[in-house]
Amino acid sequence: MSAGAPRGAGGEGRGAGGLRASLAGLTTRGRSFLAAGVAAALCAYVLGQGELLRVGLLLAVLPLVCVLSLHRTRHRVSGSRRLTPMRVPAGSEARVRLRMENVSRLPTGLLMLQDRVPYVLGPRPRFVLDRVEPGGRREVSYRVRSDLRGRYPLGPLQLRLTDPFGLVELTRSFSTYDTLTVIPRTEVLPPVRLTGETSGYGDGSRRSLALAGDDDVIPRGYRRGDDLRRVHWRSTARYGELMVRREEQPQRSRATVLLDTRAVAFEGAGPDSAFEWAVSGAASSLVHLLEQGFSVRLLTDAGTSVPGDGSGFSSGGQESAEAAGLMMDTLAVVGHSDGAGLSRAYDAVRSGGNGGGGGGFAGAGGDGLLIAFFGDLDDVQTELAAKMRVRCGGAVAFVLDSALWSGRPSRVEARVGRLRDAGWTALAAPPGVAFGELWRQAGNAPLGTGTSGGWG
Repeated sequence: MSAGAPRGAGGEGRGAGGLRASLAGLTTRGRSFLAAGVAAALCAYVLGQGELLRVGLLLAVLPLVCVLSLHRTRHRVSGSRRLTPMRVPAGSEARVRLRMENVSRLPTGLLMLQDRVPYVLGPRPRFVLDRVEPGGRREVSYRVRSDLRGRYPLGPLQLRLTDPFGLVELTRSFSTYDTLTVIPRTEVLPPVRLTGETSGYGDGSRRSLALAGDDDVIPRGYRRGDDLRRVHWRSTARYGELMVRREEQPQRSRATVLLDTRAVAFEGAGPDSAFEWAVSGAASSLVHLLEQGFSVRLLTDAGTSVPGDGSGFSSGGQESAEAAGLMMDTLAVVGHSDGAGLSRAYDAVRSGGNGGGGGGFAGAGGDGLLIAFFGDLDDVQTELAAKMRVRCGGAVAFVLDSALWSGRPSRVEARVGRLRDAGWTALAAPPGVAFGELWRQAGNAPLGTGTSGGWG
């Protein structure tokens, strides 16, 4: 929701500069009335005709009265905009509702509204509102839609005021605007068992205590309703109050979605390009993993991790929803990087997201999951990508080769084979294939050599 008054509603609008701007809003009809009135007054003075002088004064004063009326009215019209939803997938529509309110004691004349929207969202909406009574409100709405992801400003709203005679026309802009975020398209992915899942959720869940061993359990104070069988008597004797063993906590599985954004790794542009396919696949993976209860982060070839606080992984509950929104907003505007290699991403994977190890894939026996979307890979980058598998409990790669997407001879199978030899579950992503189908194939793919688990 945004609201405000037209620009110029302050001191500038009430001064001589604002009045001159209002005089500049005289239409051709208004200027003709003014010129005719002046001419009639001059003729009446020369010819000594009093009645003609009154007619001339009427013709000249009427446009000036309309100017003063609109000059006052434009300060007393407020407007607001409501955008629902503010984040939509590419190809989906959002609705924009505009509300105009006459907060003056005088009725308005004809109002014409025009909202500024980028060309990619569709034609510029225009509305005509009849006379608005004092204190009255008018609401209109329009839809916007984009096939291209990004962040698009809506506004500011422009208001065109006219008088009933059509003598004056003023155009003013409101000061507020909203932003529509168009996120990548996502696909509903079929459930497959992921390597690297620390079954903290679902069947066969594995739980762990804060510290292992009876003597090493960190107790807490007794709370009403605690089971007396969990009383830790040694700590109770030490502290002089009832102490109980802490409850077992589920261990959340971790996953990293790596998106290769190197400009040298992709060719072409537009909704059907290989890069947009990779962005959409990364978005689908993030949504699916979050729904499966994973702690997820988004990583790029530049080593940037989203969310970037703490260990770089999303948490549960409301924080997970906020992290999901942040990652989708990042994918909405992600573009090509100037990097030539994957070394920064490799360092980020090795560090586990916190720069020091022990908080990411290296922790808990290296049971994290890595899902990567690679562009063109030469021999050096293929070897670097292969080494990323060592730090992960499971690794899945989707390779988009520019030659394959353009119909030229491709070496993508050799690159994919090298990744499989290193323990990746790797697939080439040809043009036109649905990501959901590749996801299913990855779940049924045979394990690469060197893996300790797989997708069942």
